[in-house]
Amino acid sequence: MVQPYELFYWPSIQGRGEFVRLALEEAGADYVDVARRDGGVDLLMAALEVGDHPSFAPPFLKAGEQTIGQVANILLYLGEQHGLAPRTEPGRLWVHQLQLTIADLVAEAHDTHHPIASMLYYEDQKPEAKRRAADFVETRIPKFMAYFARLLANPEPRDYLLGERVSYADLSLFQVIEGLRYAFPNAMKKVEQEHPELTGLRDRVAARPRIAAYLASPRRIPFNQDGIFRRYPELDA
Repeated sequence: MVQPYELFYWPSIQGRGEFVRLALEEAGADYVDVARRDGGVDLLMAALEVGDHPSFAPPFLKAGEQTIGQVANILLYLGEQHGLAPRTEPGRLWVHQLQLTIADLVAEAHDTHHPIASMLYYEDQKPEAKRRAADFVETRIPKFMAYFARLLANPEPRDYLLGERVSYADLSLFQVIEGLRYAFPNAMKKVEQEHPELTGLRDRVAARPRIAAYLASPRRIPFNQDGIFRRYPELDA
């Protein structure tokens, strides 16, 4: 196990980097959030251009000589290193599968406010965003959330997706619930009324000692209008 880790992500947003931060915090790992230090963004940009296996984009994690990119890939590594995933191969692949499903949901959430192009401002694609968000609120949030609620309830109620033990997928699901509460509070109120299992998981993760300390600290960047989850009331039917 190589520490301290170096996490490379944008310094002013939670974004996709937050899924990695939550895992590092729960693990009690020693890490440096590189771009949040003086001159860190320049270091981040330079790191994208070097090495035999450069990342396409942030976030990426340096663990000794290794550079690991893509959220699900980083969490696959951290899960094995820090006990945030099962030791068996079927168990590791199942948690990885859950994380990839979460990644699909995160991408769809992003596309509600940038359905045409990431390089355009939201104001340049508002009609398209409204149409995209309507489908996301009406069909996609309920479908994804019902899936995770079913995993938490069947064959019997459980604390976490795998049972009694937390995994990085639980931490990521917590982050998604928090993000959707921020961006689509009306839609999430309806979903959580129908699926209290989601609220229960969210509350259990938030109460975990290391996560609670992190959420109360300045290390936790507030949600804002530059991240994946953005609050535009007109999109929250």
